Order: sequence, then C-alpha cells, then structure tokens
Amino acid sequence: MKRHVSAIIDGEAREFLCEDEQTLLDALRDVLLKTGTKEGCGTGDCGACSVTLNGRLVCACLVLAAEVEGARVETVEGMADQGDLHPLQRRFLEYGALQCGICTPGFLVAAKSLLEKNPDPSEKEVRFGLAGNLCRCTGYDKIIRSVLDAAADLRGEAG
Repeated sequence: MKRHVSAIIDGEAREFLCEDEQTLLDALRDVLLKTGTKEGCGTGDCGACSVTLNGRLVCACLVLAAEVEGARVETVEGMADQGDLHPLQRRFLEYGALQCGICTPGFLVAAKSLLEKNPDPSEKEVRFGLAGNLCRCTGYDKIIRSVLDAAADLRGEAG
C-alpha cells in the first residue's frame, strides 16, 4: 500500500506517494525527479545523499520517505536562487572542488548547513563539519578552501 506524503521540498509544497520501505533518497530521485541528490553507499557512511530535514543534516538513504510528512527538506537543487548559483556552488566550480560529481551534492548541502550554523568557521571546524562526507576523487583541500572562501563571500568579506 502506498502512503500519501505532503512536504516542503526545496521551498515548494509537494505531495507524493511512497511505499512504506522507500527511502527519502529513492523518493527524491525516482518520484520527485530530484536527481541532484546522489547515492554513494546506501548505508549512511559517505554523505553523498546529504539533505537537510527540518534544518538538520541527514543522509537521505537512512530516512524513510514517509517520515518527511509535514517536514521541510532541502536538497542541492534548492541551493541556487532563481538560477544564480549559491556562493558555495560558485567556489566549488572556481576551485575545481569536484570531479566525478557523486559526492559534490552532499558536500554542498553539508557545507551550507555548516555555514548556516557557523558563518565564520575555522579550517578545523570546516573539516569537522564535513567529516561525514567522503570524496574519492579530489582530495579535500579544494573542498575546504571552497567552503572557507564561500563563508567569506557570504559574510561580505570577499575580495
């Protein structure tokens, strides 16, 4: 039997049907066609499927779709503002902080969540804040620099 779910996805009221055992990741990709969120491991170990659920960073592969009834979900596709890239997205592109792209959406969502809580993080705080996200292609230095510079952009300190 399918469940009816109503939620706010990337700022838009959405309704969808899901199976009891269907993950939020699968509902986002297969039902809502939000394919920016990626599956890396399916076990919550890599962070590729990171989204925010009512402001809390979660792995969408570990959340049942039915659990988001009445909730607010933010994905990587909700980061851009009417086509203008978020400063994090711009900096990731500028620094080449992505290669294959599987981990990138999760890093972006996790970094945005971090900067919303701590707009002026140290490098150590960024590394700690992104520790749940794994990358097998780029290493982490370009990602960390991108986040630190995007934080400065968001604070109006960019040169």
